[in-house]
Amino acid sequence: MPRGDGTGPPGGSGRGTGGGVGRGSGGGGRMGGNRPGAGPSGNCVCPSCGATMPHKTGSPCYNLNCPKCGTRMVRQ
Repeated sequence: MPRGDGTGPPGGSGRGTGGGVGRGSGGGGRMGGNRPGAGPSGNCVCPSCGATMPHKTGSPCYNLNCPKCGTRMVRQ
């Protein structure tokens, strides 16, 4: 607002017009979610048949195959 009348720079190209990247609502940090480093607790779930098994520290869920149908497991 260079003139103090609330109009701001012409074309709206001044501060505050960017989309912003930042962290925003990025998630739950290291102890939650399905990202690497989600912590020792949780379950591995089959996206196809829904079978679950407890997550074992040191072996990512995506390296495990479902005992029922053979599909790769995901972290829940």
